[in-house]
Amino acid sequence: MKNTRNYGVTKGVRPSKSTMMTASVLALALAAGAAMAQETAPTPAEDDVTEVVVTGFRGSLKSALNVKKNSAGTVDSILSEDVAKFPDSNLAESMQRIPGVTLSRGDGGEGRNISVRGLGPGYTRVRLNGLEGASQTGSSDIYGAGNSGRSFDFNVFPSEIFSALSTRKTASADVEEGSLGATVDLRSPRPFDYREDQVLSFTAKGVYNEVSKSTDPRLSLLASKKFADGKFGILGTLTYQDRNIREVGYSAVDILPSNINGFNAVRRDAAGLPVTTPPLTEVQPFCTPIGWVSPTGGASISPDPAVHGAKGATATNCSTNNPRTGTIAAYNTIYNLRRADAAAVPGSGAFFPRIPRYVNSEQDAKRTGGSLTFQWRPDSDTEVSLDLLYSKFEVERRDNYIAMLSLARNIGNNGQPMVSVKDVEFDDNGSLVYGLFDGMDIRSEGLVDQFTTEFKQANLNFRRRFTERFEVSGMIGASESVWDGPMRLQTFVDIIDADNVSIDYRGGGTTPILNFGVDVSNPANFLYAPGAADGTVTGGFSVQGKPANNKTKITTINLDSKYELNSDITFKVGAQYRENDFNAYNLNLIPSQVAVRALPAGVTLASITKQITGVDELWGNGAPSSWLAVDSAKWRDVFDFDSFQYCGIECGAGKSQIKETVKSVYFMTEFNTDSLLPVPVRGDIGIRTVFTDQFAVGHIPVTAPAGSTYPTRGLRNEVERSYSDTLPSANIVFEITPDLLARFSAAKVMSRPELGALTPASGVTFTTRTGTINNPFLDPIRATTFDAALEWYFRPGSLVSVAYFHKDIKTFVQRVNELVPYNQLGLPEELLVGNASGAVATDLFNVARFTNTPGGPLKGYELNAQFELDFLPGPFANIGVLGNYTNISSEITYILSPTVTTTNDLTGLSRESASGTIYYEDDKFSVRATGSYRGNYIRGIPASAGSDLQGNDDTFYVDASASYAVSDRLKVSLEAQNLTDEQNRLFIDSTREDTLFETRIGRTVTVGVTYKY
Repeated sequence: MKNTRNYGVTKGVRPSKSTMMTASVLALALAAGAAMAQETAPTPAEDDVTEVVVTGFRGSLKSALNVKKNSAGTVDSILSEDVAKFPDSNLAESMQRIPGVTLSRGDGGEGRNISVRGLGPGYTRVRLNGLEGASQTGSSDIYGAGNSGRSFDFNVFPSEIFSALSTRKTASADVEEGSLGATVDLRSPRPFDYREDQVLSFTAKGVYNEVSKSTDPRLSLLASKKFADGKFGILGTLTYQDRNIREVGYSAVDILPSNINGFNAVRRDAAGLPVTTPPLTEVQPFCTPIGWVSPTGGASISPDPAVHGAKGATATNCSTNNPRTGTIAAYNTIYNLRRADAAAVPGSGAFFPRIPRYVNSEQDAKRTGGSLTFQWRPDSDTEVSLDLLYSKFEVERRDNYIAMLSLARNIGNNGQPMVSVKDVEFDDNGSLVYGLFDGMDIRSEGLVDQFTTEFKQANLNFRRRFTERFEVSGMIGASESVWDGPMRLQTFVDIIDADNVSIDYRGGGTTPILNFGVDVSNPANFLYAPGAADGTVTGGFSVQGKPANNKTKITTINLDSKYELNSDITFKVGAQYRENDFNAYNLNLIPSQVAVRALPAGVTLASITKQITGVDELWGNGAPSSWLAVDSAKWRDVFDFDSFQYCGIECGAGKSQIKETVKSVYFMTEFNTDSLLPVPVRGDIGIRTVFTDQFAVGHIPVTAPAGSTYPTRGLRNEVERSYSDTLPSANIVFEITPDLLARFSAAKVMSRPELGALTPASGVTFTTRTGTINNPFLDPIRATTFDAALEWYFRPGSLVSVAYFHKDIKTFVQRVNELVPYNQLGLPEELLVGNASGAVATDLFNVARFTNTPGGPLKGYELNAQFELDFLPGPFANIGVLGNYTNISSEITYILSPTVTTTNDLTGLSRESASGTIYYEDDKFSVRATGSYRGNYIRGIPASAGSDLQGNDDTFYVDASASYAVSDRLKVSLEAQNLTDEQNRLFIDSTREDTLFETRIGRTVTVGVTYKY
């Protein structure tokens, strides 16, 4: 076995961003802390502090710090600044201020998911009002397209319907399992949160973005009323937001070595299995070994006229009306570049973008939501509440690209092997610097994606103290999250064999200038018609996996009891029943409607197209001032798209279900030895036992019986399994002094695999004994964790802390190519009946399958500081600062092939992250600025041929906000996001770092007014 070692992505770790910001904030914290400790009066008693009623940003920070100090585990919170005023407009963006939390952005740069201490969104559980929630929505392909997993999409919810957010980084027995990273709790406001018997608050905002050049509304309302002498209350919230988002930029889709598209047939060994491992020394007779046209005067002619005469190949033409214009020098430059691991393969070290293209993405999004709470508190010993939540996120995204397409086409559809290279230049790593081509196909592609996420939740909570020492509490609730995608329609028109096309990186920067060699705004240059007999594609459409629907229902019943043995010891016992039922399906077009039809008589391209403009001004870098694109609405009208018919599993479309029934019990002891030991010690020790029953259903496409309406159908496949986990945990706090705490936590934790990986569906080819298969028998990701922290609360509202964490991840889930007997694949033996290859149950199949692989250790440390500068003179006493820095390392084992492994960072893990905020706040005026840094991280491993990984470059976002209280009831506000116009870049390969995707989202400014009664 060959082992390689790769310590993550090396380029893009910019200490100047993270280290400078963090060092300045933490140095200021230590200096200020020392000064205040020496020069200020003693810290008031905690009782004195908690009696002070505070509002605003400063008040929310103080309240959150009290929650953190009094918790047994590691808990960081973000609390509402005022009535219906969450600190940030996006929940995920708020969480960047929490140490160890990093943000993943989606379309338009909006915060979508979070990672906690290097563990990605799939390892984080989110609860809404105490009930586990599911939130799945769509996005562009580069950001993961539709979410059908366990990751929680925060952008579904308006922040105004929540009043508190907490992140629990350590486990406790009374908190249900399912998280390796953290458990995030979102809480909506309740009427007894406010002292007033009646509360009314209305906010109206206008949101402007410099790229979309659109001003959009954002409205919210909160109303609360108490009745029956303050024993019963009702609170409701309503929100509405309409956003018009635009992104512009560049996309390469993939970066591949030159030789890839030169081979459009699969070589097989004597057993009939495909040969995919290098070196591929055999040159196919029908195309050049480097994937490009051989120039006139070369030693051989390719494409070979004897083989591809029907495509127009001759000694002087590589296809019909497409002369051989390449130069021998350019051809040889590509031919001689070879990777070390493919030294016998010509061109294997020359890397080209697969589909270099300019991007214009526009999105119309409406977000509505609300909460309604009924709360009854007849006395201090009894409380009952009913919480209702609703949110709806409606999106239509319109993506348009102008692209060089031949690099993604093989010789079957007259692609790269029929393109002449006239000039070419590479850097020392094999990355393309400049290329000039003839015979390049150009495509204008449009994609319209519509989807809606609708979330509903209701939960009934109760608490009853029967005696001074015994209390029972519980909850019963249910939620439903439905992601519905009625349409994902791709339309495109093509230009065939454009000349003098170039890809040019010589100006520097991370993205190239693309010259298409032809006027891409002129309808006369494009074609839309059925494919030609010689394989030429001239426009068309595609319905990409839509209509589709995901529905997740979660039902939870909790019962907890608490018995206070004495002032030092409390026992807690509880049980939970939880059912997670995930169902998904998609439909296919019926086969008779898949073919591309010619434009109807009297319809021209000019009448069904539009112009994409403004990208040159917003992005620059050689983008055309305009390009032609199919107008999707007009295309749908011309071809009567609404009348197209679809079919489901009867024609091989997907349908699946994952149902998890979870039963758990726990026992926990909470202790406080304030009166027993010289150093007070408090905390909890407990154990949780979890039993999981899993029922999985998938449909496998198989050949339909003779005489069936459709050539394929879906064969139902069911898998049932059960497993259990025993999860001990302990959280201990040593109060060295009243203001200096030492925390220690240890636990066993688990997180379940992604839903899509558990679906028992596959595609199997019996003749070659190959396939791609999911795995319903995946074990959970299990880990043991240890945390230690030292926290100094040197005065009210102030903190300096350091924390260390270590997670020993016992197993990881990865898609791996392996040889597996058929009867261990979880597929029905019915598929073996009648297959022409004679395959039997014990035959080995070469499959790509999700598998539990060795995990590895993850460890890191956090530095955190928060303080007020109230020791400064005059107005400077109203200044405060907070900041944090996190450093993480990991060693996860990845299997690249049956004989090759590598060790690298966990996917989604940024080795460095930091956040810093400085604010000023007095009775009338409040202003703050926040900078958030996230280091580069791995998005996927392994990557395409010749590349070791896909990565995300580091980012640094700066936001600011200000508000002024005109009166006790009226406040005006100004907010700004992405002040530095930061752009997110995705790349491939840790050495070359070739750009895959980079777009500009621009700055956003929000002006608002709030009236409170």
